[in-house]
Amino acid sequence: MSIGWSLRPILALFLLVLVLRPEWFAPMLAPLAPEGGPVIYERASLLSLSLSHLALVAAASAAAVVVAVTLAILVTRPSGAAFRPVSRTVANMGQTFPPVAVLALAVPALGFGAGPTLVALFLYGLLPIFENAVTGLSNLPPATMEAARGIGLNRWQRLVRVELPLALPVILTGVRLSVVIAMGTATIGSTVAARTLGEVIIAGLLTNNTAYVVQGGLVVGLFAVLIYDAMVQLERRLAARVGL
Repeated sequence: MSIGWSLRPILALFLLVLVLRPEWFAPMLAPLAPEGGPVIYERASLLSLSLSHLALVAAASAAAVVVAVTLAILVTRPSGAAFRPVSRTVANMGQTFPPVAVLALAVPALGFGAGPTLVALFLYGLLPIFENAVTGLSNLPPATMEAARGIGLNRWQRLVRVELPLALPVILTGVRLSVVIAMGTATIGSTVAARTLGEVIIAGLLTNNTAYVVQGGLVVGLFAVLIYDAMVQLERRLAARVGL
């Protein structure tokens, strides 16, 4: 489900102003702040935290896409079908362990900062992409595949020119779910010193400042909604292009 075309620019503008000019919202957030306490988070700019947050999500999601789609391609080939249960188990393991547990296990090896957060987001994002990629590559129109073989395309050419383009809308659905999950999950990265919007939320929780919590939550939520909507639109266009 996507947001309406008239609401989309309003939400985008609201997000932009909230990130670039948070002080404009001070009168509205003041009732949520402790008496005499700060209203707007100023230890770091929301813009820099947003860019860092988005960079972490993008890097982890890109790595998850490469690994999950590669695994899906391998297990949907006749020679790799026997490895499908093992691959599914590996992908499931990422969501078996809570992200907080992954962070705790990764910190001793990688230290504090972005590293443990990237590992947690990568593992947590594998399953939806893998499952959708397997579904998309396993349910291609038989007539189309037969036609591709009939015109003399080899296995690599069929994969690149026919299978992946046809499966792409379904794969993107998994990517969309993975990215939206990562947007919210990345906030916990601030517990291990990663620079994310979770820094604002955690600061609010530690100081009993609801104004901080609302600021961080609004920015994360708006990013998630707008990214989700953008990917829905992309999926629809790709589906229309391939005739799905």
